[in-house]
Amino acid sequence: MGSSQTVTVKYVIRAKFEVEGVVEKSDVIGAVFGQTEGLFGSELDLRGLQKSGRIGRIEINLESKQDKTTGSILIPTSLDRVSTAIIAASIESIDRVGPCSSVVTLEKVEDLRDAKRRVIIDRAKSILQEWRIETLPTTEEVFREVSETLRMVKVEKYGPEGLTAGPKVEVSKEILVVEGRADVINLLRYGIENAIAVEGAKIPKTIINLCRKKEATAFLDGDRGGDLILKELKQVTDIKYVARAPVGKEVEELNGKQIKTALKNKVPVEKAKVKKPKERRKILLPKQIVGAVGDLEGTLEAVLFNEKMKQIERLPVSGLAEKLNQTDGVDTVVFDGVITQRLVDIASKKKVTHIVASRISDSIKQPLGMRLLTFANVKE
Repeated sequence: MGSSQTVTVKYVIRAKFEVEGVVEKSDVIGAVFGQTEGLFGSELDLRGLQKSGRIGRIEINLESKQDKTTGSILIPTSLDRVSTAIIAASIESIDRVGPCSSVVTLEKVEDLRDAKRRVIIDRAKSILQEWRIETLPTTEEVFREVSETLRMVKVEKYGPEGLTAGPKVEVSKEILVVEGRADVINLLRYGIENAIAVEGAKIPKTIINLCRKKEATAFLDGDRGGDLILKELKQVTDIKYVARAPVGKEVEELNGKQIKTALKNKVPVEKAKVKKPKERRKILLPKQIVGAVGDLEGTLEAVLFNEKMKQIERLPVSGLAEKLNQTDGVDTVVFDGVITQRLVDIASKKKVTHIVASRISDSIKQPLGMRLLTFANVKE
């Protein structure tokens, strides 16, 4: 008897039987359905389960010899483990097939998903093995990788000061003067082997002597530190050219393309300008704010002012955000703490125009119409 629906088989019940007499497959099928019918209600009735597609086609194999019939029963099921176990036990309860007595013994309940998992795992192992073999580097790639590694570690100590340098500083007619050891290593990574590091604010005598004998290019960071080194180099050495990393970048973090661009754009030393620090305009603030800064520093307290610079309240910094959220008419907040994005967001909703604190957190998004200042700004 076949099922009316497709069965997604999860388990297979395998049993063997012995019958005292000669019987046919139809006799065994009849015994399976007939002797299990009604044992556990309609929910576990084999006919109903087969019609609903939860039991698949029951397969019977048998052989008759010397007035005895032996064979096997195979029942595929998509039921849960408990229901499948009950069905398996029910099959074992069959004691007659046709007019003959019989014994049915359960061999096993096979979990097809386990078998499938084993197949998948074995295939996955095979895929990994093939993948590993396919992705193994060639001999040429291994040699190239090792050669690059060897080249990267060829930093040397140069001169009495033991300055970090590339292996070709001594023999090259041109040299690059950089700020630190990491700069030399990064340049070696891209095949530039004639760099030597200053390694400090004071220019070593070895650098001074090299710049007299060789055509020297100062290759410096694009920050204030680079400006200071350049100023010192111009005073005590005979460097010919100046190359700079992009603004805010350091030579040690540049990639090959950036290094090539920076060196291509080098300029004669006389045209290299050291940036002068911008003069800060004095910030004019009401005397109440200046006084509050002096009064609050080191107290971990805050003061709220209205638009007319009259003090609304003084409170601990720990309660500032909550108090500001509950208070209207605040124009200026001065406190001994750190300006955070949360506080700025609350102040923005309350139309606060000034926040003055000991420090400002990184990555603050400052709203239009609001001024953020530190105590240092007020004291300048």
